[in-house]
Amino acid sequence: MDLKTTVNGRDIGVEIADNELLLDVLRDTLGLTGTKRSCEVEVCGTCTVLVDGKPVSSCMMLASEIDGADVQTIEGLRSSEFYAVAEEVFSRHAAVQCGFCTPALVLTLKALADEPAGTEHDLREELSGNLCRCTGYDKIVRAVLEAAQTVRASA
Repeated sequence: MDLKTTVNGRDIGVEIADNELLLDVLRDTLGLTGTKRSCEVEVCGTCTVLVDGKPVSSCMMLASEIDGADVQTIEGLRSSEFYAVAEEVFSRHAAVQCGFCTPALVLTLKALADEPAGTEHDLREELSGNLCRCTGYDKIVRAVLEAAQTVRASA
């Protein structure tokens, strides 16, 4: 199948197998290795990317499902003001240790920042699909709350 989509603001067209996963196309075909492979059963969230602005697990999504969609990976955010805010806040709150889960957390935060502000409980619920085995979630939640406030204030 010929896949035509937009990834990180660039139109792409690649030949894919009918059963090829989005994760494999991003990592192996397009070289976007910021999207991590871990559980491969939609539990850990490290493979999260944004499809039409919504977080999805790329390890369980067929690449054919994104035909015509807008996909954003962590590489697509790196030059944005949003990424700079997230990087500074995560660093200041020590919300990063090994960094394996961080790209997915930042993408989830990006999707959350585009939505109306919720409570801390709502935020914890939204982040429940992103596992972190190093930091514990309090530092991450504090960083995400501050980053979301900062991004919303500047919008």
